[in-house]
Amino acid sequence: MSHRKFEAPRHGSLAFLPRKRASRHRGKVKSFPKDNPKEPVHLTAAMGYKAGMTTIVRDLDRPGAKLHKKEIVEAVTVIETPPMMVVGIVGYIETPRGLRSLTTVWAEHLSDEVKRRFYKNWYKSKKKAFTKYAKKHAEDSGKPINRELERIKKYCTVVRVLAHHQVSKTPLKQKKAHLM
Repeated sequence: MSHRKFEAPRHGSLAFLPRKRASRHRGKVKSFPKDNPKEPVHLTAAMGYKAGMTTIVRDLDRPGAKLHKKEIVEAVTVIETPPMMVVGIVGYIETPRGLRSLTTVWAEHLSDEVKRRFYKNWYKSKKKAFTKYAKKHAEDSGKPINRELERIKKYCTVVRVLAHHQVSKTPLKQKKAHLM
């Protein structure tokens, strides 16, 4: 169409560009807050599910605005955050090209929820994941595991935890836990 007599708005919002399939179904943490060595050790992220939306009435605290100190109605998102369990730690060392993982230490007992994450078909599988790793905790009263933990303490500059949420405590049909 080369010529149009009347103006027309564009079709579709530019906010949804580029229109393409998502690269990953679950989101990922793009950046963690800067580490402050003065603060005690703490977790900086948690996992949650969007449960719905609702509206709230609140007092606006924005000096200079017309509605300052007046009640306004806003839309809010309700996020359900089931409890999380730590199942391992990863130690990272600084290299000229950035962080590199030195070693990973997993817990002795992992729940079936997180083990499902390592299988395509849990029903048909032999469910042998982490059985050989669990023996490391038993032999020599956990000496190989303690050696890895000492390596993390000695060499690593950044230590992160591997955690999963308890999917059984959500009303979802899902049985496979998300790991982060």
